[in-house]
Amino acid sequence: MLVLLVVFIVTAPLLTNSIPINLPKTESVAPVEQKDPLVVSIDDKGKLFINKDEIQPDLLETNLRSAKEKNADVRVQLQADNGVNYGEVARAMASIEKAGITKLSVITAK
Repeated sequence: MLVLLVVFIVTAPLLTNSIPINLPKTESVAPVEQKDPLVVSIDDKGKLFINKDEIQPDLLETNLRSAKEKNADVRVQLQADNGVNYGEVARAMASIEKAGITKLSVITAK
């Protein structure tokens, strides 16, 4: 009986890593209403947008830093297409952090 328990304890973590998942679909509570959040979007081609204005990826941090200077309490909502490479999303999140923005929401579909 003890051997069976040990085998289960060792193999259980391995089984959870093999489950295919689709992260962008979630059931979440709507965010609290906020005053004019900046929406950073990444489309399926990897193009970057702030609100509806397309920007170059290397300018994201600069644009967000200037928005932070205008409003120290600025909030950012990040949304990325389901097919976008995770690395592109991670780079966008790093730029948001480097700009000094601490209030970030990741937007997903239900």
